Amino acid sequence: MARRESIIVGLDVGTTKICAIVGEITNSGLNIIGIGTHSSKGLRKGVVVNIDSTVDSIKRAVEEAELMSGCEIKSVYAGIAGSHIKGLNSHGIVAVRAGEVDETDVKRAIEAATALAIPLDRRVIHTLPQYYIVDDQDGVKEPIGMAGVRLEAKVHVVIGAITSIQNIVKSVNRVGLDVNDIVLEPLASSEAVLSPDERELGVALIDIGGGTTDVAVFAEGSIKHTAVIPLGGGYVTSDIAVGLRTPVTEAEKLKIKYGCAYTELIPQDETIEVPSVGGRNPRKVSRQVLGEIIEPRMEEILSFARKEITKSGYEDLLAAGIVLTGGSSMIEGAVELAENIFNMPVRKGYPDGVGGINDIVKSPMYATGVGLVVHGSHNRSGMRFKKNEVNMVNKIVTRMKKWFNDFF
Repeated sequence: MARRESIIVGLDVGTTKICAIVGEITNSGLNIIGIGTHSSKGLRKGVVVNIDSTVDSIKRAVEEAELMSGCEIKSVYAGIAGSHIKGLNSHGIVAVRAGEVDETDVKRAIEAATALAIPLDRRVIHTLPQYYIVDDQDGVKEPIGMAGVRLEAKVHVVIGAITSIQNIVKSVNRVGLDVNDIVLEPLASSEAVLSPDERELGVALIDIGGGTTDVAVFAEGSIKHTAVIPLGGGYVTSDIAVGLRTPVTEAEKLKIKYGCAYTELIPQDETIEVPSVGGRNPRKVSRQVLGEIIEPRMEEILSFARKEITKSGYEDLLAAGIVLTGGSSMIEGAVELAENIFNMPVRKGYPDGVGGINDIVKSPMYATGVGLVVHGSHNRSGMRFKKNEVNMVNKIVTRMKKWFNDFF
């Protein structure tokens, strides 16, 4: 039986599916030992809209993961997405106290960079250091120990709606689990599918999920831009259902089995059988017609992603190109269509660097779940969200005690 300290669970709370992935830290590395998935009915565009449905889906996914892994799950690292997510670059400047940069100076510089005018209904999810400037020395990755009188921190700050964060935490808590941390989904996916070389050269990750498409731009080894686009593979499914007059469940099956995002790859004479609604007989339809429904929507999603990459200012510096991941990137022709739109190399992103049942999770649809486990293995620094958190009075008392101890 694995020790609880060595078990890390990633919970991908997606619009179309909930996925729980169990990882175990061993002497040889990180092994994936369990996976559980269940269809998601309580979310819309990455945001919880029905607590009860979300709780039920999380519970079923977690139970399946527990059964496969043989472990009792107590806490998770949960992913977050949605159009409420905003990423921005900031910087903070502090004086170096002792003439040599130490850990306290770095912490103060990052805190100064995070001191932004944030609306009351928003909170900081991540503060991600990019690089530091010590006096006039630019591009410093590790400033501790360097001599100087002024330290500047360049950071990427991710902000999200408090209510959306609370609803995810509440849904997980109602299953009886603690939330170790809330992690931005494209950041998690990047930990599973991007190599250090790609991050250094410059790469854009596009995670096409069911309800949202997440974009993360990396260069010089750090994150430069993040965005969440409220469009995903669910819209492709809806288009197929309307265009071919077939039930949504059948449209999803057609998308997975016969879908193609680049019609030039489809043989002209190929036909498919399309189930009808209302008990009518199935119809034979050219596969080209299905492709002509899918291609415009995928083109729209990728065009929005390109606008975000252009906005980042790094479009011409992505030497490693584009990495597509997420369930909808598995549609045939997605890579070819993306190459046509971005005019640069494109590849599919598969989770890498983990052992265990990696043959099962080696799919773009599990990139976020595996990435959450990898993120958890690198950032095991305590729990941010617990079940039945103390009430506001206790929080204020605790904070006052901390201030008292700090000053006296």
